[in-house]
Amino acid sequence: MKILVLGAGMVGKAMALDLAKNHEVTSADKNSEALKKVELSDSSISTQLLDVSVQKELKTVLKPYDLIVSAVPGFLGYEVLKTIIESGKDVVDISFFPEDGLLLDKLARAKGVTAIIDCGVAPGMGNLILGQLDTQMKVTDFECLVGGLPKHRKWPFCYKAPFSPVDVIEEYTRPARYVENSQTIVKPALTDCEYVEFEKTGTLESFNSDGLRSIIQTMPHIANMKEKTLRYPGHVEYIRVLKESGFFDQNPVDINGVKISPLDFTSAVLFNEWKLGEEEEELTVMRVTVKGKNSEGQVERVVYHLFDEYDKATKTSSMARTTGYTATAVANILMERIFNDKGVFPPELLGRHEACFGFVMNYLNERGVVYRKEREVLSQ
Repeated sequence: MKILVLGAGMVGKAMALDLAKNHEVTSADKNSEALKKVELSDSSISTQLLDVSVQKELKTVLKPYDLIVSAVPGFLGYEVLKTIIESGKDVVDISFFPEDGLLLDKLARAKGVTAIIDCGVAPGMGNLILGQLDTQMKVTDFECLVGGLPKHRKWPFCYKAPFSPVDVIEEYTRPARYVENSQTIVKPALTDCEYVEFEKTGTLESFNSDGLRSIIQTMPHIANMKEKTLRYPGHVEYIRVLKESGFFDQNPVDINGVKISPLDFTSAVLFNEWKLGEEEEELTVMRVTVKGKNSEGQVERVVYHLFDEYDKATKTSSMARTTGYTATAVANILMERIFNDKGVFPPELLGRHEACFGFVMNYLNERGVVYRKEREVLSQ
């Protein structure tokens, strides 16, 4: 069967290489240099120059493929996903778009399409874990703390990104939603900062970000839910200075007769500052905590821990591994017809199927992405 991977960036490349082990894969991107890097890594992968924002061109390219994996930037993600579904193609999507992907569910059902969205590490694995645990216990509390971090800190931001600064800044500007006592609460991103201790990284700083996404709709019975992003201490203060000073504003300002968006300017300046080198070591830290009553009526807390690092042997970034291999695991689930339902499904709905959950966990384990599970009974 033939798979098309849209996007040949750091994560898109890792997904294409992984899928090419067992499938016929084409990598598509408008950046010819990115495509050359894919070709040099695996000559069996075909490449296709493609601007996904040109809908007519995208529809033509999609035709011969059985499955599409979308790793396009967030601002393009929703429209690309809609075009894929309209073309009648099954799809696994990792683009962090601001729109509600569940709005495309009716279209997907009408087209006989299976679309798995938000299928990365976060959103993604946190959702999948919650979906599985929700079948085993009466969940009352869910918390996901997650962040991608450089191994070596560089002042002032102590941060590097495996994707566009625009998508990172989106995490800092999009209002954050969480659920408290069954009420949805909206706060600005970067609020409720807390210091949290982790075994291998020491103290990290957590802050509100809009990571719950579909869970607010699909898991309304859970009274308390939140997702927070992790960075090294001090990062948030520098970002808040930029935000409050207007550097993330999208409305153009006039500078000597030239109009420019502060956001575009900031993204251009931060591109080199935040650009993750191809062989630069980084890591992913994640802690998913779920609390509730088990089948025996005991109050129980289940915690999944992830600490993943850059793979020197394969020269693959941790963010590409943890995000990309989650998506390629699900791509294989669809290719092997382990999951056949039609519509749009966020990972928490996929995770409710034990076979799918087990497949993803085993797939990640085989690639060295290991989630360590702890279970503790809090009261009888």
